[in-house]
Amino acid sequence: MTTDTTRDRVLGLIASAGPITASSLALELGVTAAGVRRHLSALLTDGLIEDHEPPGQHTRGRGRPAKSYVATTEGQQSLTSAYSSVAVDAVAFMREHGQLDEFVESKARQLEARLASSIPEGTPIKDRVKLLADALAEEGYATSVRPGPGGVTVQLCQGHCPVQSIAEEAPEWCEAETRVISRLLDVHVQRLSTLAGGAHVCTTTIPVALATSKEG
Repeated sequence: MTTDTTRDRVLGLIASAGPITASSLALELGVTAAGVRRHLSALLTDGLIEDHEPPGQHTRGRGRPAKSYVATTEGQQSLTSAYSSVAVDAVAFMREHGQLDEFVESKARQLEARLASSIPEGTPIKDRVKLLADALAEEGYATSVRPGPGGVTVQLCQGHCPVQSIAEEAPEWCEAETRVISRLLDVHVQRLSTLAGGAHVCTTTIPVALATSKEG
């Protein structure tokens, strides 16, 4: 039982924080490097994670970046119970009868209302991003916040989506979610990638320098 629990924690952290190295995993989870490598080997064999190669040319040997890992689509889906085919069929039915946009917008507004209660008005933008990430985690998303180049943006990363199977059938869902993020943060955001679109993580770029200067 302990092994399975640790394995799930390893996979969950890779999904939320990947690309991530074995040493970082061991540090975050408080387990030995040998223990992490054992779980990594099993997850690789099962096709739940994969090696992540950073962009650019890299040589073998000294100076080569440490190997890092990301969750595969199968790994993402294993983190939660899959939505039944009935839900996906319902999306197709609503699209056919012109009801999908109204349904998606309604669900987005409900999500926005729940998230908004965690973000006090007047909170600085960087704090709002952190509070939003925490609130999304409570909704079942595996979230992390990463600094962007030059410190003028941050990236909100969602390593897991509880409605991925539906979003794959209805990209409108991701678009509505992006609008929710923008309204809650009161800045224009840009969605760079989505799990539903085949990426290993949903990534949203959020400007913080301009918003901070306006707040000041």
